[in-house]
Amino acid sequence: MKILKKWAAGAATVAGLMASAALPVGAQTVYQVPALSDYSGPFAAIMPMLGAGREGVVNWWNVEHGAKLGVKLELKTYDTRYDTAQTASLWPAVLATKPVIGLSLGGPDTSALQQRLPTDKVPMILGSAANGFGWRPNQWVMATRPTFVHELTGFIEWFQKNKAGGTRSVKIAMFTTEASPTFADMGKGIAAYAKANPAIVNLVEMVYVEPQPADVTLQLRRVLNAGAEVVLVPTNIQQAVAVKRAMQALGKNVPIAYSLQNSPAMLQKLVGSISAMEGDYEVHGSVIATEEDTEAKKFYDLLAAKYGLKAPWHSITTIGISQTLVMVRAIEVAAKKHGGDKLTGEMLYNTLIGTSFPAKDFYGFTGGGDIDFSVEAPFPIKDPRVNIGQVVGGKLTTVAKGVPVPKLAKW
Repeated sequence: MKILKKWAAGAATVAGLMASAALPVGAQTVYQVPALSDYSGPFAAIMPMLGAGREGVVNWWNVEHGAKLGVKLELKTYDTRYDTAQTASLWPAVLATKPVIGLSLGGPDTSALQQRLPTDKVPMILGSAANGFGWRPNQWVMATRPTFVHELTGFIEWFQKNKAGGTRSVKIAMFTTEASPTFADMGKGIAAYAKANPAIVNLVEMVYVEPQPADVTLQLRRVLNAGAEVVLVPTNIQQAVAVKRAMQALGKNVPIAYSLQNSPAMLQKLVGSISAMEGDYEVHGSVIATEEDTEAKKFYDLLAAKYGLKAPWHSITTIGISQTLVMVRAIEVAAKKHGGDKLTGEMLYNTLIGTSFPAKDFYGFTGGGDIDFSVEAPFPIKDPRVNIGQVVGGKLTTVAKGVPVPKLAKW
């Protein structure tokens, strides 16, 4: 963490300088893109990685695509401190810049803006997974990933087929909390899925604990004694570390499955090393940031070599890259159809709703399916897919790509 903080101190400045240095001179319409961020709140230590991922893609797109379309994008960072009230207070200043599209960070800014964006006519792209209570029509914050529950059920069905033979239900347990609307929604959704699919999954227990639990050994012992074959901890770093330490204290090696925001890359130093997570999984609708020679890694290397990306190859960096790729592809489609000097927020919203963006346009940074949105769902729902990573031999490895997500009823 000390290394991350030391690196973070200068990363944003370097990326910002490169943004202007890399751009060609020409007649272009400049659009300012608000990038909602957290440089002084709970995610301040890792925000520079996410922010640098955004900058790298914008630098690349301005040169390789924007210049040909007569469009130049300029990111403007707004530090929301990951706070709903702060986001709401900053929004009038954001609107004053006349943005046509923006980059969202997470739940607080979604809560602050989702109901007013249809009036303000500014679509926002969210790099995190969506949630069930956001699954409503006419939403203007578009998530690049399906809901956390979609992602988790994709993993459960893959695990049941590949690790339990596909002939019986697999016993799972899940740790979450009711203190966070998003995390409580995950519990509600998985419980509903388990109830509807008893032939696939047997939910041993939905364990509700505090957001930052001191110790969960008793709870973990209880679910392991009940036969849990995999433990889901898709919430935050604190819960993930508590469950892993409890697993170590009990001397057990039942695999744990995490999401992107609390992936093995985020946890390894806190639990001793990546080897301490042997057998554990990472699952989400984005790229698994391994050292394998993938299309995503090659694109990252290009951004690092030519377009000023100074962040390490890390799961957090990939969030910034993936959400910005979705944003620029929408701008690209709209500019080709209507002209680069005529873009509006409503035009880009209609482009997002009316376009199926092929998976190949995202260089492996999405789950593998096309990106499509609809009036009914502000996240990909036609063919959502997930990628699954696992720590094998002390290294994070991709074990499954483009795993289909089941069709889910609202919970």
